[in-house]
This record gives sequence, structure tokens and C-alpha cells, in this order.
Amino acid sequence: MKNNLFKNFLIFLLIFVVIGSLFSLYNAQNNEPEKIGLGELVTAINNEQVKSVEVSDSELKITMTDDSQKVSRKEPTESLSELLNNYGVAPEKIQKANISIAEDSSASLWMGAILPFLIPLLLIAVFIWFMMRSLQGANNRAMSFGQSGAKLMAQQVKNKTTFADVAGAIEAKLELTEVVEFLKTPKKFLELGARIPKGVLLLGAPGTGKTLLARAVAGEAKVPFFHISGSEFVEMFVGVGASRVRDLFQKAKKSAPCIIFIDEIDAVGRQRGAGLGGSHDEREQTLNQILVEMDGFENETNIIVMAATNRPDVLDPALLRPGRFDRQVIIDMPDLKDREAILAVHAKNKPMEPAVALKTVAQRTPGFSGADLANVLNEAAILAARQNKKTIGLTETLMSIEKVMLGPERKSKIVSDEEKKITAYHEAGHALVAHLLPHADPVHKISIISRGRAAGYTMKLPLEDKQFKTKSEFLDELAVLLAGHTAEQEIFNELTTGASNDLKRATDIARELITVYGMSETMGARTFGKKEEMVFLGKEIHAQRDYSEKVAEAIDKELSKIIEEAQTRAKELITTHRQQLDKIATELLNKETLEKEEFAALFKK
Repeated sequence: MKNNLFKNFLIFLLIFVVIGSLFSLYNAQNNEPEKIGLGELVTAINNEQVKSVEVSDSELKITMTDDSQKVSRKEPTESLSELLNNYGVAPEKIQKANISIAEDSSASLWMGAILPFLIPLLLIAVFIWFMMRSLQGANNRAMSFGQSGAKLMAQQVKNKTTFADVAGAIEAKLELTEVVEFLKTPKKFLELGARIPKGVLLLGAPGTGKTLLARAVAGEAKVPFFHISGSEFVEMFVGVGASRVRDLFQKAKKSAPCIIFIDEIDAVGRQRGAGLGGSHDEREQTLNQILVEMDGFENETNIIVMAATNRPDVLDPALLRPGRFDRQVIIDMPDLKDREAILAVHAKNKPMEPAVALKTVAQRTPGFSGADLANVLNEAAILAARQNKKTIGLTETLMSIEKVMLGPERKSKIVSDEEKKITAYHEAGHALVAHLLPHADPVHKISIISRGRAAGYTMKLPLEDKQFKTKSEFLDELAVLLAGHTAEQEIFNELTTGASNDLKRATDIARELITVYGMSETMGARTFGKKEEMVFLGKEIHAQRDYSEKVAEAIDKELSKIIEEAQTRAKELITTHRQQLDKIATELLNKETLEKEEFAALFKK
């Protein structure tokens, strides 16, 4: 940064000097006195038109009686008086000319004699200096190529993150609190024979708060905290990553006790033997060095390595064993209570209207991660600001949920009346069957306004978070998914491409019922197929068939049977409650959107 500022300063200075020189040259040419010959000077002295003459070496500066300035030159070996005598000028005329001799100053001598040689030397010296600095910078970069780029977080940081800023994840915070306490007061643990954990691995889906928890540990622990990304170790040259690992741990040992946090450790911790290059693979060399540093011959170093990943399935088994990562902290998706607490944290600096109940927002966001919830409130704030509002209302908050789930509204999209009617009956079919089936999730909203790629949508949300799902719930969900397709066929005697995503999801669920969950009476309580992961030139998942062609044919028949039964159930409900279907579709065509209360009112009537 300083080098760039210095270079820019020199460039601006050079431009200023060039422009100043051009202006000086121009002004000098405009103000240059008139040059006259010796003959004209002699004539002027004889006519008593010269006021004074100043002799400076061979240059004559002449001031006329009208105060005008003129210049002339003479031979440097002959004085002006002798020259005028040779021209026959009378002595009294010479005396009236007031001839004076100017002394040569050291400055003029330096400027005239030394400066023409000094300026090129200075320019050459400056050029050599710049070249040396460039070479020195290249050497420094070459010498620091094997050094780690880990950043040391200052212990006294303003607005640092603590565990109070992390909502939910109670068990994860408890595990990490013990690590922080071990670093603060190791004596009470050591007296009981407990050893300090070597590593803590944070596991969880993207957006669940792994990096946030690491920042909270840095805020809580009064020890140095080094943080680096796993991708910063890997370079195209073999051995550079291992060198950076050694340098990182050397720095950490000097600051022990301390914490090293490696984010996205799967960039270097993938299973060995799956890449190209054999033992000379750069990533494997880096991983080997990490394994040695974490569990080498030096067991007395008080260094805790924290790492985060959302891909524990690809990590090398040697990295996961006790002695390296002693603790594996799993961070699950937040439940209803945790979502409400997370929303409260992100709503602190946002002016929310009293009508906004965070519990209602939490109920509408099952399956959302902490990052998703933060994005919901941020989108709500942006929407309120777009409408020039000073506070965030419930309407903006609920609209932001749909925007995060499905994408922005596409009200400008031109839809024909026929397509609008098809969409209305399609979504009405989903909503009707979901309302009538006992194990389906309740309907919260129906809309025929296009969002993202969907022409319309039916929002169904569970009453409470569930860890398990029953077969009855799966079968009801299949009927709901096929209800839109069935409604189109029953009302218009025609099918459209609008149900393609519903059919794909229904097929996937039916196949999982048979091959994964063992819920098929015909196929029995067993799984079919073995999923294997191939980490070779990228990640590839394929299913290995552990069954015969005859069993595969039976699976296809059972899958078709489940789909047909679900479609039959949906068709019976739509046929029986045709009037309710028409009411829902009509209301959708009139209002475009039906909330939960408006939808329930149609059945009360």
C-alpha cells in the first residue's frame, strides 16, 4: 500500500515538473529581451541612449534610457571598454554608459557546469533504485511463499462476537465453552488428569453458524486466535502447503496457549489416495503435515485446532480419530424455539412494528438455517425501505419469507386468462387435497402469482418440527403432490407441463419409500442399492445395484403401484369435493392470493 502511494506521488511530481517546465519555457520565450549587435550598442552609446550596461562574462545586459531591456554578446577574452575604444567611442560617452561588471556566483557556476552532468546521473540512480526495490520485493515474495497467511485476531477487539450473540445451538456452545474454560483455567482440569483436547471439528449444513461459533470462541477466549481457510494451504507447487502448515504451527507454538481455526477443512482434508499424482499430490502432502502437527511427538503444546466443514463424509478417517479431532460438534438446523431466538438476535438493530410476532415468522420458516433467517429479515428491511417506510411490518416480513423460499414475484410476466385458470385449478387441487387428508401439512397460503420458476404455489407448513416421518404422512404427501396434475386432467381433460416438478418429487419419494425406508409391503423391510461416493476429478455419487434384474422390475412395479394409488386418492377427493375446488379456484382468480384464514373460511361456509 505504501509502495503504491510512493509510486503515485513520484508520478504526479514528475507530471507537475514537466508541466511547470513547459509553462516556464513559454513565459521565458515571451519575456525574453531584444537581442542587438555590437554595432547597434556602439551607436546607442554614441547617441547617449544607454542608461547602464552590466557585463556578465560574455553577456551584456543593456538598460536603455526609456528603461527598456536589451541584450548583446561580446568575446569573453576582451573587455567591453577595450572593445568600445576599438570602435572609436569617446571616453566621456563610455563613462556615461555606466558600465558595471557582475561577479559570477557559485550557484550559477554549479548550475552551468555541474548540473548538466548531475541530472543524468540522478536519473540513472533513481532507475537503479527502483529496479533494486522490485528485485528485493520479488525475493521477499519468493522467501515468504511457504509462509502461512493465517490472520491473528487481536484479543482486544471492539464489537467482538461472543456466545451471547449466538442463538440456539445450546449443546454446541456448551462443548465450546468447556474448550474456552480449559484455556483460561487449565489447572482444575489437569488436577483431575484431564488432557487438553487436540481438536474440535464443527459439523453442520451450510448456514448453521459454524464460522459464527468460531468467532464467538475467539471473542470469549483470552488467548491468541489464528484463523485461515483450508484453500489457502494448497498451491500448484508440491510442498508449499506442507510448508505453510509447519509455519502456522510454529507461529502458534510461540503464542501458546492459542487456538487455530481452519475453515472449510475439506479443501485439504479429503480422503487420501483418491487423486492424481500418487504420493506427490500437493493436497495429500498438506494433509499429511496437518496430521503430523496435530498428533506428532510434541504432546506438550497447548494448541487447540478448530475446524469447520459441511462435508464430513469426504474427510480422511485419520483426521477424524481421537487424538486429532477429539470432539466433533454437530450443529443441526434450528428448531422452532431456536429460530425464534435467532430472529430476535438479527432483529435487534431493525425497527420492527409491534404487530410483527417473531414466533409467527419462526413457524413459517421450518428448515431455515440461521443464515436464511438473517436473510429473511434483511430482505424485509430492504422491502420496507423500498416503500419509504420507517419500520418493518408483518407484511414485508412474510413477503420476504416467500422471496427467500421461491424467489421474487414476477408480476410483470404476461399470463393469458387460460393459463391463469389452469394455474388456479392446479393450486386449488393441491390445497383441497392437503386440507382433506389427515396426515398432510396444513395450508398456510395459496397464490397464482408467479415467483421464480413457479407459475403458482401452495405453501404447506407443519404444526411442529419433526424428527421422524411416518408412512401415512408420505402417502398423503404423494396424493397432495399429484393433486395438481389430477385437477388439470379432471377439469380440462388435458395435461400441461406445469406439474413436471410435482411428478419428479412424487417419484423420488415413492422410490425412497421402497429402496431406502423399507415401507413397501411387497418388497419387504430392506434397502435396495448402495450409494457410493467417487472423489476422482470432482465428486460423483452413483448407486451400486446389489439386486438382480428381477428385483429391479419388481421395484418399478411397486413404484408405479404407489403412484397410481396416490393419484386415485387425489382423484376421489377432487371428484367428491368438486364444488369446493371450484370455490377455491374462483377466489384465486379474483384475489390471486389466499391466506390461511381466507382459505379456511371457504370450508366453513
